[in-house]
Amino acid sequence: MDVQQAVKLAKDWVLDVMKDEDPINLGLEEVEFDDPSQMWKITLGFSRPWNSTKSALSTLTGDAALRRAYRTVLVDDKNGRVKGMVRKVSVDD
Repeated sequence: MDVQQAVKLAKDWVLDVMKDEDPINLGLEEVEFDDPSQMWKITLGFSRPWNSTKSALSTLTGDAALRRAYRTVLVDDKNGRVKGMVRKVSVDD
């Protein structure tokens, strides 16, 4: 599969698996193909409604600053199946 297919599979999977958590602002962060395992490593960032912080600016505007979570989705290149998702440690965590 090509990189666009792998990214679409990863995004669709995250939106489906996490639908009860209402992820928003889903976006691509990194893509890596691991030759030995024939696995795509697709890192996605997103926000969840309860994961917000207050800052001086958000207090003035009334908008909460949403923190981003980062997860790496493992997609098997041979069959397009998602093999797992791991937490990616970030500056925001």
